Amino acid sequence: MKPSLQPGITHRMQYTIPPSKTVPRLYPESESFRAMPEVLATGFMVGLMEWACIETIKPHLDWPREQSLGTHVDFPHLAATPPGLTVTIDVRLDRVEGRQLFFSVRADDGIDTITEGRHERVVIDRERFDAKIAAKSAQSQTPEPSR
Repeated sequence: MKPSLQPGITHRMQYTIPPSKTVPRLYPESESFRAMPEVLATGFMVGLMEWACIETIKPHLDWPREQSLGTHVDFPHLAATPPGLTVTIDVRLDRVEGRQLFFSVRADDGIDTITEGRHERVVIDRERFDAKIAAKSAQSQTPEPSR
């Protein structure tokens, strides 16, 4: 992490919602989801908030060796957003505690506030993280001993 990774960093990001980010497309194999309204899916909204936080800190990391992963989300989905509207996300890095990062996030679609809350991320070393995941994957593929 660079010394510039400090509380107070802000970032604004805009994203125009395409039909591919609506509820029916969240889990297309789910008949229940496919029957729902074409508005921004909460799952995609969460990803959009994470993306904005990543972009906020990316210049302050040794990218791509250092990256960050989400560890906690706490924001309600307050208003439905149809495709075609542009969402503006405002992010502020509130606290840095070692590798843990704490953000405030707010987003609106030009008409309504769609969310306001907080998000937490942890900075990882990509090579070490990948090694741990490879070991976990290998462990899951090891056959259990016969009884």
